[in-house]
Amino acid sequence: MAKTMSIVLDSGTIDKIAAAGVITSGAVANGVDVNIFVTFWALLKFRKNDDTPNKLSYDGADISDMVLKKMGEKKVQSGIEMIKNAKEIGNVHVYGCALMSDVMDIKKEDLDDIVEDIIGVSEFVSMSEESYTTLFI
Repeated sequence: MAKTMSIVLDSGTIDKIAAAGVITSGAVANGVDVNIFVTFWALLKFRKNDDTPNKLSYDGADISDMVLKKMGEKKVQSGIEMIKNAKEIGNVHVYGCALMSDVMDIKKEDLDDIVEDIIGVSEFVSMSEESYTTLFI
């Protein structure tokens, strides 16, 4: 039985979503299954037609323009693309948060196809009980 990692992805900033993508990729490369619970501001970035501005977290706000430019020049994949690629080679499941979906009037069909379902936090917590670690990003 494979080990499982759970990730609560709360932040909608590209550095935090990229961190989730890198960690997911690394986990899959090591045979670890991953469950991701996308909530709050991150849920907005997982919409099919996301139009929110890309920005870094507060820690990187003063260098945001430079980092975004460098990422573009170096063709760094978005965190969502990293998660999609990891899902193609490993056991990765992505779920939207039911509460925030309701609050923000986001339906399953509004979300990128990478999001398998919209679930409540109690269902995710139940899944996480089997995880060897849970990360909050």
